[in-house]
Amino acid sequence: MEYKIAVIPGDGIGPEVIDETIKVLNLIGEKYSHEFNYKYVLAGGIAIDEKGTPLPGETLEICRNSDSVLLGAVGGPKWDDPTAKIRPEQALLGLRSGLGLYCNLRPAVLHSALRDASPLKDSIIGDGIDICVVRELTGGIYFGERSLVKNGDEETASDTEKYSTSEIKRIAKIAFETAMKRKKKVTLVDKANILESSRLWRRVVDEVHKDYPEVELDRQYVDNAAMQLVKNPRQFDVIVTSNIFGDILSDEASMITGSIGMLPSASLGEGTNGMYEPIHGSAPDIAGKGIANPLATILSAAMMLKYSFGLAEEAAVIEKAVEKVLEEGYRTGDIMSEGNKLVGTKEMGELVVKYIKEGK
Repeated sequence: MEYKIAVIPGDGIGPEVIDETIKVLNLIGEKYSHEFNYKYVLAGGIAIDEKGTPLPGETLEICRNSDSVLLGAVGGPKWDDPTAKIRPEQALLGLRSGLGLYCNLRPAVLHSALRDASPLKDSIIGDGIDICVVRELTGGIYFGERSLVKNGDEETASDTEKYSTSEIKRIAKIAFETAMKRKKKVTLVDKANILESSRLWRRVVDEVHKDYPEVELDRQYVDNAAMQLVKNPRQFDVIVTSNIFGDILSDEASMITGSIGMLPSASLGEGTNGMYEPIHGSAPDIAGKGIANPLATILSAAMMLKYSFGLAEEAAVIEKAVEKVLEEGYRTGDIMSEGNKLVGTKEMGELVVKYIKEGK
């Protein structure tokens, strides 16, 4: 079977972690007789430098005509001017809206071999943490109307949090469907005691819940949810929430599982085309040093195989190899602890390849 993959290495450590992920995909293709055809395209800071825009039209067109998109990371201090009209992060927003990707799945799993990397006490971790954040991706305050009004020395800025029934309904359905395959619990996170948009979220999610009577529905205000994630994370199964709340809470969830460098994500829409990326940033301070953790990107590729290509067995092989690497004590710097073996980006990628070959 042939699959067309648009590859966006991006900025910072993006190219390094993408390189290792391609090695893993190539081996999977060889092992299972799949042909992965890659088209490398520009987006982010490097695209600004070379094309004058964070998302060139040709990049979006190639992504639209591919079966899926694999992205490294975008951004960096070179382009980090909050007043700039052109910023690398605009590429992400453009890709999500341009590809119709309205749902972001962010699993936050504490691998048993990484218990020591979590900042939480053993008594809180218990028998493990396994949370999936379902984040709405193309609505809310990031896409709402914004303004900046100047009156002499006084400036007034506004950003609009705006949602429609249909936007909430489609993300709620994905959350409940996801929960049906897990522990059958959904927690809606909002700020319904203050925000009218959050009150709409509650009404719509409650209505969708009627179609999933087997799933338990919990509701928490976002400030309480942020506290509960570190106080009692095991209470959560699937968290469904808005764009901005999901952005913040998924990063918090990543840190309680040991490292932001370990967690993948999938951005999905109506079809099978999706965009897969690690949730870590471009980490420009370690770019080019060969010490970045490629596992989140490799696991993102596993999600691509599962959700876009329907290759669940192949995805499981990658996930098992990552688990084996961790169980054998190999660590990049971000997850290193005493008694383990420190390795670099390439060596970590080669270890995953090794364990896939050996089938352990």
